[in-house]
Amino acid sequence: MLENIVLIQRALPFLLRGTVVTIQLTFWSLLLGVVIGLPLAFAQVYGNKIVTFFTAIYERIARSIPLLVILLLINYALPMLGFRIPVFRAAVLGIGLRSSAYQSQIYRGAIQSVSGSQLKAAMSLGMNKLTAFSHIIAPQAIRIAIPPVTNESAIVLKDTSLAFTIGVVELVRQGDYFIATSNEPMVIYLTVAAIYFILTTTINLALSLFEKKYKIPGIGIEGGHSDAY
Repeated sequence: MLENIVLIQRALPFLLRGTVVTIQLTFWSLLLGVVIGLPLAFAQVYGNKIVTFFTAIYERIARSIPLLVILLLINYALPMLGFRIPVFRAAVLGIGLRSSAYQSQIYRGAIQSVSGSQLKAAMSLGMNKLTAFSHIIAPQAIRIAIPPVTNESAIVLKDTSLAFTIGVVELVRQGDYFIATSNEPMVIYLTVAAIYFILTTTINLALSLFEKKYKIPGIGIEGGHSDAY
């Protein structure tokens, strides 16, 4: 037992260094997912048939291909096309694109849960669809989306472990490096698992507190789609 504690103490600085990279990967991937996913959701709810068709194709492709394959394609196919990007950015791009497909479904459902009468009222006051969405629909929809986004955040955090396959030195990769010198895989992987547990629990707790603080009582109880126009 004492030997294991000493081993963990030796490994911890390296694992924490990888944890920082894992957190950075998670943050930027989720941010990219929001930047792409929210417009996709808007296009699905308010777009014409052509727009919804192409967004549906994008989502189907992004959700059907395993993340590992997406990462490998981005890391190896893009250089063949003349686009060379660092492995960290390649990982963010792959994880973020996949997350955007799932996040778009989350935001689409949240947007549609806000009463369509609110959009009608806003447009009757002279607002266009984009203004009404950004000032009235989106603030409510984002709050509704917090619980499923919490789950997606935990998934993305765990998905970052696949980034080691393209050379990103994140938590799992740092663990592998240390195992190569210590030859104690069980202790190190259990420590890695404990760190992931702490990270996911922290994310869930933080977003749950955020949800409770900004929850709007009775929001969405009218139901109905917001694509009345």
